[in-house]
Amino acid sequence: MQELIRNKFKDIFNLEPTLFRSPGRVNLIGEHTDYNDGFVLPAAINKEIFFAVAPTNTSSVRLYSFDMQEQADFDLEAIRVSDISWANYLLGVVAQFQKADLQVKGFDLLFGGNVPIGAGLSSSAAVECGLAFALNQIFDYGLDRMALAKVAQKAEHEFAGVRCGIMDQFASLFGKKEHVVKLDCRSLEYTYYPFDMSQYRIVLCDTQVKHSLASSEYNTRRMECEAGVAILQKHYHNLISLRDVTPEMLEEQRTEFDPVVFKRCMYVVQENKRVEEACEALQQGNLHLFGEKMYASHAGLQHDYEVSCPELDFLVAEAKQNTSVLGARMMGGGFGGCTINIVNIAAVEDFTHSMNEVYEKRFGMSLKTYVAEIVDGSSKIS
Repeated sequence: MQELIRNKFKDIFNLEPTLFRSPGRVNLIGEHTDYNDGFVLPAAINKEIFFAVAPTNTSSVRLYSFDMQEQADFDLEAIRVSDISWANYLLGVVAQFQKADLQVKGFDLLFGGNVPIGAGLSSSAAVECGLAFALNQIFDYGLDRMALAKVAQKAEHEFAGVRCGIMDQFASLFGKKEHVVKLDCRSLEYTYYPFDMSQYRIVLCDTQVKHSLASSEYNTRRMECEAGVAILQKHYHNLISLRDVTPEMLEEQRTEFDPVVFKRCMYVVQENKRVEEACEALQQGNLHLFGEKMYASHAGLQHDYEVSCPELDFLVAEAKQNTSVLGARMMGGGFGGCTINIVNIAAVEDFTHSMNEVYEKRFGMSLKTYVAEIVDGSSKIS
């Protein structure tokens, strides 16, 4: 793929580019904890966006999307949100550098890759982080990876209009081969944990559905969590978010809670605990225990946080019956999207085949599957 990108760039722009790559990500456990100041456990995967970039000493930016086969040109003196949706992820990065009083000179860029769009693997973050990383190198800004993650996150907020947390951009930049990384979403402190992929692969099963509840229910969940915090703050004055809450604290004040709000809060508190326990399991080299935490996470998302859907629940139930699967759960906001499965490498082909067969029989539609390995974060190729 990278040679295709390089050659296409030379054909279009007649320049010799520098090549970069930026990966998509998965989140192994820790769902809906990010906006509650909690913990997440993402990893960068080998579904990647490749970039060919060359400075031009002009005042314009020429962008080419390899996947869309489209070019768009922009004046650096007038960077603003564009009608071309794919360009906004890139223009947003340029705008953030300009806001920080870093001089962005003219450049040509061609990008494309194999991160599936709409599968919840954060293709947008890979695009933003890849360009931020590339411009930081080419123009020698000297920013560290955390600063680049914040640039990419703000680009998504202001040019793509998505008020995302920082996990996606963080994972794309901070990924480490055969490691997962626990991120504290409050302090942004992080710790790597080894994840031995020699006998296993990550298999993503894409339901191909996105129920219309997704965005409205996401906002409702955030409000329910905030309502729970407001109740608890009357009793625990130093409490800032659900991150600071224990199951015992919730139980003590249970009578003050609406039963639904109580369930939502208990899920978040328990999920934070599960992330910590999953990391301990990795330190012990106990992948089977790690898998059990994934199943428990899904049960919480299904019954307490109620952001799953029949398609996701069916896939996790099927995976649970398969002895080659260590663990499985829904991944992402919910109401559709993917399940993430840790599958014995020798059984991957049989697993994907059987899951597609039962899914098609049950729902009358094909299942898309993606097999992934854990890789390093954004980097220069050549």
